[in-house]
Amino acid sequence: MDGGAAADGGGPGAHLAALVLARGGSKGIPLKNIKLLAGVPLVGWVLRAAADAGVFHSIWVSTDHDEIEKVAKQFGAQVHRRSPEVSQDSSTSLEAIREFLNHHHEVDIVGNIQATSPCLHPSDLIKVADMIQKEGFDSVFSVVRRHQFRWSEVKKGENKMTEPQNLNPAKRYRRQDWPGELYENGSFYFARRQLIEKGYLQGGKMAYYEMRAEHSVDIDIDIDWPIAEQRVLSFGYFGKEPLKEVKLLVCSIDGCLTNGRIYVSEDRKEMVCYDYRDIVGIDLLKKRGIQVRLISDRDCSKTLSAMQLGCIAKVSATNKLEVLEEWQRDMGLSWKEVSYLGNEESDVECLKKAGMSGVPADACVVAQKAAGYICKSNGGCGAVREFAEHIFLLLEKVNSSRKQMEEMSSAGEKMGK
Repeated sequence: MDGGAAADGGGPGAHLAALVLARGGSKGIPLKNIKLLAGVPLVGWVLRAAADAGVFHSIWVSTDHDEIEKVAKQFGAQVHRRSPEVSQDSSTSLEAIREFLNHHHEVDIVGNIQATSPCLHPSDLIKVADMIQKEGFDSVFSVVRRHQFRWSEVKKGENKMTEPQNLNPAKRYRRQDWPGELYENGSFYFARRQLIEKGYLQGGKMAYYEMRAEHSVDIDIDIDWPIAEQRVLSFGYFGKEPLKEVKLLVCSIDGCLTNGRIYVSEDRKEMVCYDYRDIVGIDLLKKRGIQVRLISDRDCSKTLSAMQLGCIAKVSATNKLEVLEEWQRDMGLSWKEVSYLGNEESDVECLKKAGMSGVPADACVVAQKAAGYICKSNGGCGAVREFAEHIFLLLEKVNSSRKQMEEMSSAGEKMGK
């Protein structure tokens, strides 16, 4: 099958559009495409990678669901509202892509990126764009190398034996002696318009792009989720700037450390509710050398005194960002070393400024949009502890990256000798 080569509309000046297909319906996990994975909506991981690749003239999400549209726009994507005809369980990706092209005549090349590939990196997308635009390929798709021996299936009731498909049982390969086989991993399919209009995603002058195995993650069923979260924290793409070790956490008191409710007794004394797990989280952060400071736009000094947290705090803060900037300067930190947990509109600018930011699950919408991590826990119900665990996991990633760089540097020095 060659699908016919596309001779024009594919050079460096051609309009290359990233397109993520994200239906609202999912048989396995309801609204899977926007379910939080390591604190980020699933589709957000690939949209971040596409944006930072810098090779796309436009980035689109094709969806039939209002909530997915909101999340897509939050990550800077444009939205194509797909028709009911291509939003069925039986609808194919090709049908949805062709409908998109029918409405967007400016697009010459489509980079169809799968929403369920959260470990995709911009570097992969940059290389594939070059293969299409500079090397003249009509279609490029992602693969991963696997070292798995295959055997023929024997169905129940059949009177036959299984047969080896890619090995000789009498002379089994050692892993290091066998290059393995290439399998489609579904992370992306790039193709020219002319090819797609003829009914192909793969064809013409065709090539594969081999992804690293650790970046090849596909989430199809709910049991994959915890495993995928660990994989993303280890191998996911977190932005253009390298992660740094967090040295300061600033936490908004009302709605984060507490649930935001204020109880008033008959003698007019105020009381608040907090979760002991959050106090443990603060203690763990301190033990890891991370300073914790608290902030509130109301006077809650008596409450803090009663909680005996031993943290520096600023109450009655009319401008939280000014306080945060002052603390950052006084401690001599870069913004990458500052983390912030907030939940209200007054926290938005702080969330945007901090290198690592989070909100409880019940934070206001504008705060959620500004945050890099959305907790599963509500404010006053374990959100601080959860965010602390998130910080610890990212610290492991920082330390792992540092160790890899040191090993590479050491290896380079030995080779130089």
